[in-house]
Amino acid sequence: MTFAATILTLFPDMFPGPLGRSLAGRALEEGIWSLEVRDIRDSATDRHRSVDDSPAGGGPGMVMRADVVAAAIDAACPAGDERPRLLMSPRGRPLDQARVRTLAAGGGAVILAGRFEGVDERVIAGRGLEEVSLGDFVLSGGEIAAMALLDAAVRLLPGVMGNAISAESESFADGLLEYPQYTRPADFEGQPIPEVLTSGNHGRIAEWRRREALRLTAERRPDLIALRESTKPAD
Repeated sequence: MTFAATILTLFPDMFPGPLGRSLAGRALEEGIWSLEVRDIRDSATDRHRSVDDSPAGGGPGMVMRADVVAAAIDAACPAGDERPRLLMSPRGRPLDQARVRTLAAGGGAVILAGRFEGVDERVIAGRGLEEVSLGDFVLSGGEIAAMALLDAAVRLLPGVMGNAISAESESFADGLLEYPQYTRPADFEGQPIPEVLTSGNHGRIAEWRRREALRLTAERRPDLIALRESTKPAD
């Protein structure tokens, strides 16, 4: 089953962008996944192809119209399309590796790249949009966020990464940040590679990497440590 992604955007020429390069681009060429990009303005009904209007109740900026966005979603989702419908939004649930893995295991996603002050709440509820956030910051639009989400998911698809084992040891795979990595030269500006990594003792290496992953996570993301502790099974 091909992972099928559909993007609804006001700027279709932004795609595939970086998704057409490197791992994602090669997988796209090989048909491991597909990308359909739809211009939301094609669903507008007036000669100006209007997609937004002033917010009800007043306030700055503009809001994406419910009727136009709903029509764009309906056109992109034929009957029986069970792909999740995502809205990239700073007020959404933060994206994490667990959600990415779930998406990668499915048949794809329909992703709405929001713009302006947001999308009319009625279409969010009426079309069952799941709001997804990349973090506690605001972008000019959802296109870059959509690219980031798809890149994260596509790299997990079977056949995309050359070494599947690497996905099992990278950051967040087991709830920890990834351990430090080293390569040649053996000595860089007076700093050698840690001796344990050149020892050939795979047991010691595994222990060192685990210890370093715990140390880095405790220093930089104590919330992940707390989450691990809270989800440990009771003795």
